[in-house]
Parts: sequence; structure tokens; C-alpha cells
Amino acid sequence: MSESVTPRRRATPPRRRRVVTWVAASVAVLLLTVTVGGFLVYRHLDGNITELDTSDLLGTDRPEAYVPTENVPHRPLNILLLGSDTREGQGMRIGGETPGLSDTTILLHLSADRERAYGVSLPRDAMVERPSCVKEDGSTDPGGLSMFNSAYAVGGPACTQRTVEQLTGIRIDHFVVIDFAGFTNMVDALGGVPVCVPTEVNDTIGNIHLPAGSYEMSGEQALDYVRLRHELSENGDIGRMKRQQAFLAAMANKAISAGTLTNPVRLYSFLDAATKSLTTDPGLASLKELSDLAGQVRDIGVEDIAFLTVPFETYEPDPNRLVWAPEAERLWDRIRTDEDLSRKQSRSVTTAADESATPTAPTEEPSSSPSEDPSDGSTTEQSPASEAKAEQARENGLCA
Repeated sequence: MSESVTPRRRATPPRRRRVVTWVAASVAVLLLTVTVGGFLVYRHLDGNITELDTSDLLGTDRPEAYVPTENVPHRPLNILLLGSDTREGQGMRIGGETPGLSDTTILLHLSADRERAYGVSLPRDAMVERPSCVKEDGSTDPGGLSMFNSAYAVGGPACTQRTVEQLTGIRIDHFVVIDFAGFTNMVDALGGVPVCVPTEVNDTIGNIHLPAGSYEMSGEQALDYVRLRHELSENGDIGRMKRQQAFLAAMANKAISAGTLTNPVRLYSFLDAATKSLTTDPGLASLKELSDLAGQVRDIGVEDIAFLTVPFETYEPDPNRLVWAPEAERLWDRIRTDEDLSRKQSRSVTTAADESATPTAPTEEPSSSPSEDPSDGSTTEQSPASEAKAEQARENGLCA
């Protein structure tokens, strides 16, 4: 009877044990590095944001915030977006003798159900009755009839916010100032932003030169484009606002595209440039708060983020100035009570974020005649709505 032998488990060779141990240790170190690196990156980006508390400068006569009666996950948010441009490449001067220029002002409204968002551009050249504001030196400016963007020159974001609240009756929850000097870095970090320029630009006044066509604009080109007031349109600041809206829509679409979100280097570069360019109220002056807000906007969907301009008309004493039209009050009513845009207001929308990702190539001459269908050689008439939209695009220096 043979003796049964229990097979012994083969011992792991010392060299193999060393390899396994080395791999395990390397993975542990890698995970630790990623965790610590992630924290350092987060702390760096968080520290880039400049906080500015203006609560004591807004007065005690602010509008009441709207509280929805239905059961919704959030409350509506109204955020004032300001573009600050010193035109000296020196960044913002909020704490200096003058806050610089506010060339861009957009009132961004997010609905309580987070199903829609729209940004309303406020013309810088509009004549308004500005309320009293605290100036940089602590004295009080009495206000009065003046250009809208004078509010920023008088008292920075606080005076602009107070002016918007007093004129519209809308409670502004947050403000965000974007430094145009850092704007170029944001665009370059995205690898450019797709824009369509209908005709070649050779602006000798602003020394701006842009080729015609659809292409990815670099940061410097983009800064020139959003500053441009001549050449592309004859309506000055209005055309520039429309082009800024279209550009911001294209930029937002590029920022949340898969090519950005799945590219760690590009995403970090964009976030680094963006956070360095921001000055906000304390409620948004952290990466977490901005990230939460970005998540809410992403849930809305780019196709439901629209841009329009406050209704306006010519200021009779000076044809180079504007005034808000009476219809503006109906727009403010809808924002105050978190209602959707009316049909007429929707028709004034310049663009949605998803419409600007692939701009149409420019055409040499506008056409309202029948056009050939390339598939079967037949002709199709342009609808009146299409013709009106194309005409509006030409007036504002946009591709039809």
C-alpha cells in the first residue's frame, strides 16, 4: 500500500515576490500621488478665484427674491456676468482708482426647474436713470441720467448690480466679473473656438484684422473679435453684443464638449485660465460652488441656453445712444416670476449654445431668390422667417 503524498504549494520565487511587492507599492504610491495631486490642483484652482464682498454697498432697498410656489428642486437664480476690460493688458482694477471698463453685461437667468436658461445682454451705450452708488473712495455718487456702463466706472460690480436691480426689479443673486486679459488664455486652453466671420476685417481704428471664413479663433483673435465695433456691422455696440453672444455660446459648447472634458491637460489649462480671470461674490468664490453651478447648467443642456438682447430703441436726443424700449418691462416681469419667454421674446433670441459649434460659411451676397437643392436639382423658396434671420445676421456681422 503506497503512502499518499500531499502535493506542496510551490513557493513564490524571491524575485517574483519582489516584483509583486514592487508593483503593489508602485500602485499605492501612484494612488497617493493622484490623491495628493488632485488636492493640490483643487487648492490651486480654488485659490485662483478672487472674492469681492459687495453686500454692504447694495443698499437696503433691494428687490425681494422670487420664491416658487410649486415643488421644484431649486430656486431661480439670476447672475450678473460682467466683462472687464482695461485695454492695457493689466487685468482688472476693481480696487484701484477706477474699476476699468465694463464692455459686456449679461443678466443670466436659470429657471427653478433647471430646464432652461437665457442670458440677456444690456447695451453699454443705453441711457438709464442710474441710482446713487458708493464710489471707490467711499463717497456717494448721486446717480442720474447716464450711460449704463458708467455704473461700473463709478462703483465697480456693486454699482452695476445695484443699477440692474433698481431698473429691473429683479434680485441679483450673484455676480461674476471676467477679466478680458485672461480671456485669451481661456480660448487658447480650449485649442481655439469656432467662429464664422462673414467678411474680412481691417479695422484701422482698433487695429483689428481678421480673415473671412469659418475657423478656430486663437485667444488674441477672439479678444479682437469680441472688442470689434466697426467693419462687420454699422450698428456699433448692438452688433458687437450679438457677436459676443454668439461667441460665448460657441465657447460654452467647446468647454463642455467631450474633447475638453476627456482631455485632462486641456481641461486643467482651461480651468486654470478661467479661475484666474474670475472675481465673484462670496457665494460663488470657490471651486465647489462654481462646479455645482456648472453641473446645474449642464443639466439644462446647451440647446436650452439662449441669448437675447433687452428690447431697445434710439435715444432721440442722441442717435448714437439707446434707451430700453417699453417692451423690456414685460421681459423683466417674466424673469422676476421665473416664466418662460413669450413667443415674441423667443424670436429675438440671437443664438443657442449648440447653434454656434458649427458656424455656417459666409456668403458673398445675400440671396432671397429660390435656391437649388443639391440632391435633386429642384428649387426651394426661403421662408420669411429664414430671410428675416439671415438679414438680422448680416446687420450684426454674423454669418447667415
